[in-house]
Amino acid sequence: MEIKNSLTIGQYIPTGSIIHRLDPRTKLILVLLFMVMVFLVKSILGYILLFMFILILIVMSKVQIKYFIRGLKPILILIIFTVVLQLFFTRGSPIFTLGPLVITKEGVYLAVFILLRLVLLVFSSSLLTLTTSPMELTNALEYVLAPFKFIGLPSGEISMMMTIALRFIPTILEETDRLIKAQSARGVDFESGGLLKKIKNMVPILVPLFISAFRRADDLAIAMEARCFQVGAKRTHLKELKFGRLDYTFTLIFITVVTTVSLLF
Repeated sequence: MEIKNSLTIGQYIPTGSIIHRLDPRTKLILVLLFMVMVFLVKSILGYILLFMFILILIVMSKVQIKYFIRGLKPILILIIFTVVLQLFFTRGSPIFTLGPLVITKEGVYLAVFILLRLVLLVFSSSLLTLTTSPMELTNALEYVLAPFKFIGLPSGEISMMMTIALRFIPTILEETDRLIKAQSARGVDFESGGLLKKIKNMVPILVPLFISAFRRADDLAIAMEARCFQVGAKRTHLKELKFGRLDYTFTLIFITVVTTVSLLF
């Protein structure tokens, strides 16, 4: 039972690419814009063009494609369920019949349509997290949420909590993988048996995992207090964010391509 590195959430892979060198605020804003534009596309051709565009950005990031494919694992069941639902329960012109199940032309179209949409959403979010360090992502989130301070929303604290949560996901996965290997060495079988047996075998994993998570949270709280952290206090940054020529050029190209595809297709 291997789960280490099965998720890309919270992982950062530095490659020094042009995507990595972009200001984190640029990447965050453009990814949010891309997700909105994805829902405006009305044809499969438009999604194919956006998919090709994302693949170009992935190549430019120099991050291996396998990391983006791993990002599909958490929603794999949702993808399969949605595709099957569209294939067999969409009315239209039948192209294949298997007993009471009928696959229609319209069902195939909708299945491919939704599949490409989900893949685009996952790949774009993975592109952001894989090319942006947790600290940079925190600063970008704080910048984007800054206008909400006028209505009393603590943007700095919210962005910090979200980044801490993202950062702890790989740590917890590594801890879980270590516990599974330790229990397997003691003869615990996580693969065979029914559902109830598998749930029972997970108890020796969950208990120490929760204890470890609470211990890490307590250590983090002590470290923050030792550094005089105060909620709502104005903080400075070691590296101040600054938009450069690369950000403006990339933003112009990105918005032009995405907007054109979304409006025309």
